[in-house]
Amino acid sequence: MQSIPVDTARLGVLRCAIAPEAKITNTETQEVKRDRDGNPVWTVAVTVRQDGRRISVIEIAVSGQPKGIEEGQIVKVTGLMAFVWSMGDRHGVSFRADAITPVHGGPVNAKGGGA
Repeated sequence: MQSIPVDTARLGVLRCAIAPEAKITNTETQEVKRDRDGNPVWTVAVTVRQDGRRISVIEIAVSGQPKGIEEGQIVKVTGLMAFVWSMGDRHGVSFRADAITPVHGGPVNAKGGGA
């Protein structure tokens, strides 16, 4: 699997779309995926909007539970890597980061104001 570093500065504002969730490897036992060091892997769905283009949502995996992240909040993603994968006739791109942290200022509430 080839890894490609991603320049997050070119992605525009990164906003949490779905709060951190543990990545489950077995839905029957609810076993949480672990990284090579035994840490639990979490995922955060993040919206990306680059230069007025359509909004895309990417799911980013990170080791350990990200703290203080809420839906709608602007986040900082450190060490983002993209991985191109294929399995039989299926293929895609997955994302992994060293860290996902909140940008202080809080989420934008549903009424359009800041927190």
